[in-house]
Amino acid sequence: MPNRGGPKILAIVLAGGEGKRLMPLTADRAKPAVPFGGIYRLIDFALSNLVNSNYLHIVVLTQYKSHSLDRHVTTTWRMSSLLGNYVTPVPAQQRVGKNWYLGSADAIFQSLNLVHDEKPDYVVVVGADHVYRMDFADMVDAHIASGAKASVAAIRQPISLADQFGVIDVDPQNPARIRAFLEKPTDPQGLPDSPDEVLASMGNYVFSTDALIEAVTRDADLEDSKHDMGGDIIPAFVERGEAFVYDFKDNEIPGAEDRDRGYWRDVGTIDSYFDAHMDLVSIHPIFNLYNDRWPIHTTSGMSLPPAKFVHGSHGRTGTAVDSIVSPGCIISGATVSHSVLSPIVVVRSFSDIDSSILLDGVKVGRSCIVRRAIIDKDVTLPEGTHVGIDHDADRARGFTVTDSGIVVVGKGTVVTP
Repeated sequence: MPNRGGPKILAIVLAGGEGKRLMPLTADRAKPAVPFGGIYRLIDFALSNLVNSNYLHIVVLTQYKSHSLDRHVTTTWRMSSLLGNYVTPVPAQQRVGKNWYLGSADAIFQSLNLVHDEKPDYVVVVGADHVYRMDFADMVDAHIASGAKASVAAIRQPISLADQFGVIDVDPQNPARIRAFLEKPTDPQGLPDSPDEVLASMGNYVFSTDALIEAVTRDADLEDSKHDMGGDIIPAFVERGEAFVYDFKDNEIPGAEDRDRGYWRDVGTIDSYFDAHMDLVSIHPIFNLYNDRWPIHTTSGMSLPPAKFVHGSHGRTGTAVDSIVSPGCIISGATVSHSVLSPIVVVRSFSDIDSSILLDGVKVGRSCIVRRAIIDKDVTLPEGTHVGIDHDADRARGFTVTDSGIVVVGKGTVVTP
């Protein structure tokens, strides 16, 4: 329901990404449906930010292997129909031709019926696979005040890392106006107020509705376009001088602390997914899941029993330190450290789990050792299994091993000791 007297907002969540760089975690699910932080899915962060911003008309555009994503959204994100609020997944439907979504801009073009039905004043478009907190109402206010047709959220990054991002070059005379979009530049110009930093696009946008409709409709007729929001639509606004930047440093979140203020992570690779989890488990986490003034919503898990730690004899004590342990877990005479355990994980006696991520339903037998690993859902590690100790042996068993040494055991993998 829109704020009384305020603009009418429609939020569009782009959740059709294939997530090839997250394989094998995306072998059986869409990237936004990948579990994160024990009890969440990646899409929960985008949806929570929108709902906490009081934007309650939300459509989720899906395409790739979307069953678990659709099920999560429809069973978890239920709004009050009495007040006309909704979060609804919308699959690719070939409404305007025989093609599925050809890119993020084409996804919006093929879904313009949703915009016409809602008749919003502004459209907020966000990605579904980043970990962060953001008040989108503040960005919308800034967009309206600027008079821009399109606004792009951006986060400050060291200029030394510019070649890893899409960089927003701003006009020195008007630092809010985007002068150019630079794809992974090697010699960018620093910001007028901070020469050692650049602005990297976060993949979140605000559009004036008529301008968005016109832009995606025009783009649909361009044969040489990739039909991408960041690669085609925003540059078109930039060329016409109609695109402005919203600096993420100006976004204030209730309950945020200095340590996690301004946190944003693109978890598009196995390494970044792993690192983002490690950000959660320190004593003073870099990203704080426990900010109850801006909660991350998801399925409550109340039907699961509490986590259980059993056995207290010498050399056989169930312990977990610097770790997140979800409901339904049993740590039976085992040691867990610097790790994240999703619901109903069981770790049996004499096993040692360190710096690892165990997803729902993983069963770890006795005397196992797991180091710097991601174990996907419902995998069973037989007694005496070692993962992350000998990478050649891990590869021989079909596990994925990244260049940095993170081992991934895919969903449904039959593991031998």
